Amino acid sequence: MAAEGPEPGPDASLVSLYRWLDTVPLSRPRRNIARDFSDGVLAAEVVKFFFPSLVELHSFVPTSSTAQKAANWGHLNRKVLSKLNLRLPEEMIQALARSRPGTAEQLLQLLRDKILQRQSNSKGRGGKPPAEPAALDEGGYLDTGQPNVRSDLGRGCIQDGSARVVTVPGQPGAGPGDMRQQLAEREQALALARDTIQILQAKVGRLEQLLLLKNLRIDDLSRRLQQLQGHRR
Repeated sequence: MAAEGPEPGPDASLVSLYRWLDTVPLSRPRRNIARDFSDGVLAAEVVKFFFPSLVELHSFVPTSSTAQKAANWGHLNRKVLSKLNLRLPEEMIQALARSRPGTAEQLLQLLRDKILQRQSNSKGRGGKPPAEPAALDEGGYLDTGQPNVRSDLGRGCIQDGSARVVTVPGQPGAGPGDMRQQLAEREQALALARDTIQILQAKVGRLEQLLLLKNLRIDDLSRRLQQLQGHRR
């Protein structure tokens, strides 16, 4: 029987992916990619590095809570990845939030492909970056319009092939269609505001828990101190 050869090395595509990722200055070192990317913050930083106008990093909260991780990914999916014609299915979002091995690599492969595609399109237009929504504040991630063309991408991801047009409020000659679009934009801004409120409420709840634990600890230490003083007397 012939002896078995050496075990194959890491997949070449993963090696290429990690090298590409190493070109992005992340806020924390990459140790375990499944856990590092589970809260969506580093994924937002990757998009921010290549397309700064698409992302407001303060909208994403570093967290160890699975629910908050999923909320971060939902926000990133609706307000950022959609601008790259990338939409993650709920199953992938839950897998990312739960640090399922291999899911972060799948997401990053898809994200890299979309980033490279957008950069290639930009070069094809003579270096002019693609048009993006004018509003860049917290209410500026306006996912206007509905996708007209959808096709399977990766593991259930959806590619949005429709064009989006941003209408400036008060533009002369705005018709009923423009008004509907403005209404859709305002609804999207309202949904974003609700997401922000939920994130802040989660942070407030966490701070209240920490304050309660601190007070309990202080009370416990005070009782022990009183007991020690009583024994000394």
